[in-house]
Amino acid sequence: MKGNRAATFEIALFVIGAALWGVTSLYENQTAPLSSTAHAASQASAAAPDMQPYTESISGTNVTFDMLPIPGGVFTMGSPATEAHRRADEGPQHPVNIRPFWMGKTEVTWNEYDRFAFALGINKSASASQTPKSEGDKLADAITRPTPPYADPTFGFGHDGYAAISMTHHAAMEYTRWLSAKTGKTYRLPTEAEWEYACRAGAKTAFSFGDDTQALGDEAWFKNNSGAHPHPVGKKKPNDWGLFDMNGNVAEWVLDLYDKDYYESFAPHFAADSPVLLPTENEYPYVVRGGSWADDAAELRCAARRPSTEEWSKQDPQLPQSIWWHTDGTFVGFRIVRPLEEQENLKGLKSKVTKFE
Repeated sequence: MKGNRAATFEIALFVIGAALWGVTSLYENQTAPLSSTAHAASQASAAAPDMQPYTESISGTNVTFDMLPIPGGVFTMGSPATEAHRRADEGPQHPVNIRPFWMGKTEVTWNEYDRFAFALGINKSASASQTPKSEGDKLADAITRPTPPYADPTFGFGHDGYAAISMTHHAAMEYTRWLSAKTGKTYRLPTEAEWEYACRAGAKTAFSFGDDTQALGDEAWFKNNSGAHPHPVGKKKPNDWGLFDMNGNVAEWVLDLYDKDYYESFAPHFAADSPVLLPTENEYPYVVRGGSWADDAAELRCAARRPSTEEWSKQDPQLPQSIWWHTDGTFVGFRIVRPLEEQENLKGLKSKVTKFE
């Protein structure tokens, strides 16, 4: 199974490259500084007025999902030393320039994920008379699908309208590759920087609504109010950009490989341009964000980072263990983004920084 991951990784990385523009994990060059942060933000947001919310349909099904426009801009990533429950890997804080993108209004649900993970069974149970497949459908059908899970991947928590859970980082990436082929649009996981930017929705506090955890119950499902299980998506208040469940319900995969010292590589007075620590063929560790139904309030902070570990598949008896499912990942899911700017390959992965004053 590890070989299957390696075989698909190069293709998946190509798709990531098509979706990322001007991003890097390290500084190699420096561009001419912009005159001000405001100018950087206005440049990044220039195309935002042309972006509109839209509903995507998965062809051949009645499944849809909503995408919301996220304007570009510059923000301060990480948490200040004074933030309660802050961990060392959340700093030092550093400015980041984010380009405009669309983001899923909610986490990816089982209704959507089933079409990727269990398509063979769904198709067998469907009517024999089906419309001819489009070229996108044919491309999507050629993408490797998950092997059957060892146990019920919903863990009996709920299906329709619930966030899909227990998939590995590899599986989430393959879903976005499948969805891109299916729709003809470029979908991917958000970078860690994009995720935090969207979570904050312009705020500089621990949560998008402030620092007071007493208000968290209106915004999120977490240990204190979840009843020890996830809930259907979109039942709490959205943040100021209309995104539901950015804090709590299920923790969300982002694109980045986890490095506890990653933030040390950033310059404190120059805004990194859409940074990402690109994934590798390794299965661990990758970053999840947002906290879940099983977590304390501290884990739901916008800056909180959590690395994946082998413990998430502790109960998987298979040798080798599945590259598709985490038997102990009842708390992890994901949401998707679609970048406004797209590029054909990884040649655009160049280092850029902009002056931050």
